[in-house]
Amino acid sequence: MGNGIAQVFAAKGHDVLLLEVDEARLEKARSAMRSSLDRIVKKGTLSESDRDAILGRVRGTTRLADLAKASLCVEAVMEDLAVKSALFQALDQVLPPDAILATNPSSISITALAADTKRADRVIGMHFMNPVPVMALVEIIRGLATSDATYAAVEKWTRELGKTPVEVQDYPGFVSNRVLMPMINEAVFCLMEGVATREAIDSVMKLGMNHPLGPLALADLIGLDVCLDILRVLHDGFGDPKYRPCPLLIKMVAAGRLGRKSGAGFYEYVPAAAPAPATA
Repeated sequence: MGNGIAQVFAAKGHDVLLLEVDEARLEKARSAMRSSLDRIVKKGTLSESDRDAILGRVRGTTRLADLAKASLCVEAVMEDLAVKSALFQALDQVLPPDAILATNPSSISITALAADTKRADRVIGMHFMNPVPVMALVEIIRGLATSDATYAAVEKWTRELGKTPVEVQDYPGFVSNRVLMPMINEAVFCLMEGVATREAIDSVMKLGMNHPLGPLALADLIGLDVCLDILRVLHDGFGDPKYRPCPLLIKMVAAGRLGRKSGAGFYEYVPAAAPAPATA
């Protein structure tokens, strides 16, 4: 999601420095941004010159030290507490003392990440929805020590991006995933128990509940490994068996069926990432 976040900031006139682990991933991010912007150009709502200007405002780097002048840093690495904590400790050493350090989390505690820094009052969650350039919501999550000034600054930035900020407190899964993941998990249980086919389950939620995407197709879009990680955070955080991950979900992740990004999840995908018939 990092390249999507970079794109929306650049589209609003901000200079963005995109940090990646190597040049190959930087090139992949640039390609993804160009593809995203090209789709907007084809719709006639963005000119080619404006597209090029947006891309020109995004610089890439593989050096953490290059972030030394950033005023806002939005981290969007994998949903793993150890990985995020290590990065936060490193960022805390590099960023200016008054810089705000934000995370784009799915379920990991803002308070826990803030404790790994010397700027707990300037640590906050900015949970963008995927795809970032399209979705309007940003959950702004306050950690235990997040200051009012930090929240106000991030809320202002969020509105300037054309997004809708919603204030959320720091509990496992926040609001979005605390509500969404049990629904997805229950859909997987329905599939495992033979209650209905994957198509039927998704059709019930699309046609009966007016959801734009069925829960199994949505899980494929999010990534089954990410869904499993979030459910485990919910299960561990609350100690409530209602968040127990479905055994079928665990099995699919173990098999490498992670959804669209791996080419197969609850559905099989052709290169264009469109569902094709397959047995679940």
